Amino acid sequence: MKTIKKTKVYAIVGATASGKSAYAVDLAKKLDGEIVSADSRLVYRGFDIATAKPTFEEMAGIPHYMIDVVEPEVDYSAGLYAKEAKKHIDNIISKGKIPIVVGGTGLYFRVLLENYDLPNVAPDYNLRNELSEKSFDELLNILLKLDIDAASSVELNDKKKLIRYIEIVKSTGVSLSNARGIKDCDYDVEWIGLNFPREILYSRINDRVEQMIEKGLIKETEKLLQQHGRIKNIVDTIGYKEIISYLDGQCTLDNAINKLKQNTRNYAKRQLTWFRKNEKINWNCYPEKKKK
Repeated sequence: MKTIKKTKVYAIVGATASGKSAYAVDLAKKLDGEIVSADSRLVYRGFDIATAKPTFEEMAGIPHYMIDVVEPEVDYSAGLYAKEAKKHIDNIISKGKIPIVVGGTGLYFRVLLENYDLPNVAPDYNLRNELSEKSFDELLNILLKLDIDAASSVELNDKKKLIRYIEIVKSTGVSLSNARGIKDCDYDVEWIGLNFPREILYSRINDRVEQMIEKGLIKETEKLLQQHGRIKNIVDTIGYKEIISYLDGQCTLDNAINKLKQNTRNYAKRQLTWFRKNEKINWNCYPEKKKK
């Protein structure tokens, strides 16, 4: 049988503060590409400073998609992300341009560009209600006993993901990896990973946090709380939750900033742990634009 040639898609991955956004813009200029974000917080309108959302100037005229898609109240899933992101990728291809997917949310990449398919498990609302009363640590302990690999992939304080993973494992009776089906990726993906030595990455993270404060992270947090209240997607997002502790008088601003730096460093560790499982990623390489 004749093999169908797949269209090239570039995937730029790495830890937070590793320069992915700027790298992707530079690559898009070289390859005549357009950018699709793969970040679970950039989909939310108003989540700007805390998420280091690229500004209009930083986008440098390159079209960006899957940014500012929904309001913070929306419970945006990986499945919905993959469905919408694929539409943008196919539209970019139809224009004769190169799709470049960039971000730090491993699950988004896995569902969109790897061979993982989401398990078809209907919501168990009784179980969800029961689990929602538990703390993050309690939920984590439950999942650790059911599926240690699934538990290791969950970001700090992401109760939503813990509950969904517990729901899937309990419903199917198998591990999360076995519950997920296998599919053939629609694209020829070239994986590019960005990273720095730990000391440099941590220094970049610390500098970014200081810049966030200077750019108005406190005012942004206050504005979001005023507009939306203390909804889960705000109070559980790194950047906002630390500032909320300061606004509530639970700690000093210096303590909140230090906690934000620490939580971001821990998040970076988890991101790198996730991406290092993908053996197709070429770390710190830069593809050249092919001559026509």
